[in-house]
Parts: sequence; C-alpha cells; structure tokens
Amino acid sequence: MSYQNITSNRKKNSYIGEQRFHFISGLPRSGSTLLAALLKQNPNFHAGMSSPVGSLVSSNVKLMSAGSEVSLGVTEEQKQRLLHGIFYQYYADLNDTGIIFDTNRSWCSRMSLLDQLFPDSKVIACVRDVPWVMDSIERLLQKNPFENSRLFSTESERATVYSRVATLARHDRMIGFPWAALKEAYYGPFSKKLLLVEYDLLARTPEKVLKLVYQFLDVPFYDGHDYENVTFDAPTFDNALGLSGLHQVRKKVEPIERDTVLPPDIFEKYAEMTFWRTDRRSAASVIQPVFNN
Repeated sequence: MSYQNITSNRKKNSYIGEQRFHFISGLPRSGSTLLAALLKQNPNFHAGMSSPVGSLVSSNVKLMSAGSEVSLGVTEEQKQRLLHGIFYQYYADLNDTGIIFDTNRSWCSRMSLLDQLFPDSKVIACVRDVPWVMDSIERLLQKNPFENSRLFSTESERATVYSRVATLARHDRMIGFPWAALKEAYYGPFSKKLLLVEYDLLARTPEKVLKLVYQFLDVPFYDGHDYENVTFDAPTFDNALGLSGLHQVRKKVEPIERDTVLPPDIFEKYAEMTFWRTDRRSAASVIQPVFNN
C-alpha cells in the first residue's frame, strides 16, 4: 500500500484548540460512512454521515447568483462571508472540536469553492469498483422488497434491475453524479487537495489506510482507534429514503467476500469505470495496493 503523488507539508499543522474543515466525498457505498465512524473515534475530530451543509451552500449560491433579485444587493465579499457562515453556524456547537469533516457527494464538484472558503482544506474521496457500488445498492433494495425507495421517481425506473441500474447511473442520480464529480476533481486544477481511498483497502487494512489519511492531512496519528468496535447507524434517515441499512456500519472492520447479485452483463458493462487506477494524469493522491514483482 502506498501513496501516489503525495507531497507533505514541511511544517506540521496544529489543530488542537481551533476549528478546521476537511471534507469527505466520493462514490456512494464506498466507505465514507465507515471512514467517518473511524475518524470520529478521535476526540479531536468530528465526522458523520452526509450533512445538509452541501445543499445549503448550493441553494445559497443559486439564490445569490446572476438572475435573482438577491444578487443585486450582495457583493462577492459578502457572498463569501455568508457561505463561510453556513459552515461555522451549522457546527457552532462543536467549538471544542479541532477538525470537522463534512460529508457530501457534491464536494468533489465544488473544489474551487472549497479552495476559496478554506484554502487549507482537503477532500477525501472514498471510491470502489462501480459494479460493486451498484451491487451494494441493489442488495439493499432486495432486502427491502416491501418499500418503494425514493431513489426512483417512477415505476418504470424501479421496475427491474436493468432499469434501476440505468437510472442510478444517470448524470443526476445517486451513482452517475458523484462519479462525474469525482472525475472533475481528479483531473481538475485543485486535484492536489484530493485523496482517493479505496473501500476494499480500508476494510482489509484499516490502520494502514488511516495512517496514510492522517499523513495526507498532516496531523499526528491517533493511537486510540478501535477497529473491532465501530459504531454508526442512521435508521431515521435511511427509513425516510426507503432504504433501510444504507448508513449502518458493522461493528468490526473486515472485508466481506460475496458473489454479486447483478446479472453478468450489467457487471461487465460498468467494470471499466475505475479510471483512478490506471490514469495518472492527475496531481491527486491515491492510496493503492503495492504489488511485488
């Protein structure tokens, strides 16, 4: 396991006693909730499942953009202060927390905004083979056969595994959007602020991966992580979405070997979407396996 293209800061950043922001993004069903559950074991960190901050930022950017009446009375400096305030006010009850990790799939598409609001911030993108992302969602859907998930808008979208996968892969849906946002961040001008973490590596070797995450963030490693007693669940949120178990994390961090529930043609169709493993035309950092020749 190693980094690619990681350049460490020469001076260690102190985070005790001050509030700093980093961000978790990437593909769904790829370990972002698990990573957040592990990070929040550190008493100097706050991390959780996807927060409403990304949506609040997007709504306010739209409200203050050209074409709206509000935009006529808001300067660029005021826009920045207002957006800055969303983060600090949302997390105002966490004054004693040194580093806050806000999770949202949209952050990979907002790298420029994050760079201007928080120049020292970094984005951790959790990734996974796209067919296994689809498999994981389909498996949850099959575990909830008496519920029409809100992932789909019409009966034709949810009718079969083929229509479900095709719907989720669209550019504005659960898999298609974060995948496109990840590519934008990976190849974009702020890619050096991006770290990709593979779910399988996190599940198999959580301590090694976490140490590399800490190194990327340039903060001291916390020795108190417990990989056999991880807790996180959000049943109210998941039930409202009609997808029970979406954010449930198993107590012990370990890989689970299984066969796919997808038809072979679907699995093969999306198997070539892991661009980060073969295309290194990016300044992004990637945690990946090391193979001995």
